Amino acid sequence: MSLVELVIGGLATYRLSRLVTRDEVLSGPRDWLWKKFPPESTKIGYWLTCVWCVSIWSASLLVISRIIIPEATYIVAVVLSLSAIAGLLTAYEDK
Repeated sequence: MSLVELVIGGLATYRLSRLVTRDEVLSGPRDWLWKKFPPESTKIGYWLTCVWCVSIWSASLLVISRIIIPEATYIVAVVLSLSAIAGLLTAYEDK
């Protein structure tokens, strides 16, 4: 794995993890799951609030996808990486 691939994978993992744990676009499914599995009292609920926890599964999904369908996964990873960079720059810009 090259350094560029590592950076793209890292940024894609960050973006995918944030998408699952924080972003508004997935708030509906996340809220539904939180009602069934409250984060304060269940491991599944906690898992959906923990970026570190989700990042392990996000990275695993990206690596396995890269083995099975490398070209498609690379395109998705680049898109997620660019989104992560844009989000991080926007956060920096707002300060």
